[in-house]
Amino acid sequence: MIDKTVPTLDAAVAGIADGSTVMVGGFATSGVPLELIDALLAQGARELTIVSNHAGNGDTGLAALIAAGRVRRIVCSYPRHKDSWVFDRLFKAGRIELELVPQGTLAERIRAAGAGIGAFYTPAASGTELAQGKETRVIDGRAHVLEHPLHADVALIRADRGDRWGNLVYRMAGRNFGPIMATAARLTVAQVREVVPLGALDPEAIVTPGIFVARVVQANRADADTRSRTAA
Repeated sequence: MIDKTVPTLDAAVAGIADGSTVMVGGFATSGVPLELIDALLAQGARELTIVSNHAGNGDTGLAALIAAGRVRRIVCSYPRHKDSWVFDRLFKAGRIELELVPQGTLAERIRAAGAGIGAFYTPAASGTELAQGKETRVIDGRAHVLEHPLHADVALIRADRGDRWGNLVYRMAGRNFGPIMATAARLTVAQVREVVPLGALDPEAIVTPGIFVARVVQANRADADTRSRTAA
């Protein structure tokens, strides 16, 4: 019987090794797998390369992982915003590396990895510092930059519901980078609000088929917030 559900967050992130490249879903604060990030922090993996749309908010989630010195390098589109003080501080101190990628290019590099595309040309970043050292080509009279796929050892994503086969559906903007990240990693771990019985998900509504998902764990942020307030 196929059952990809795991009982705990610790089990969900077990085996993630030092030096791994980890994709983390989310756009700003939408669709971020906060509980999985917290579990990875507790698990202790170091020297990580993080692929994400941003570099964390405030002092939680990715920011907490970065503050703990677990991240060696980050590949993202928006490392700096009003509450990115953790990344700002460590980057200025030379304690974390940054590869800055235009958002559309980031998404396409991830998608290309999942689709088996060897490389692609894009006009984004042409003529800027981000194109330095990269192959360029003029297509239809416009300069394009050659970009390569982004593969990962692990993808940590958040969905709304999932079943024991790993099929996933998302809620509104929470979908963002999750579906393409799931296809680009050797091991995809999905945090879901609810695990439902087989057949409960409309096949036409499934966005990420279970073939791309290795582990599913139920984790409700509201429950975690309640526990935190009770503990305080």
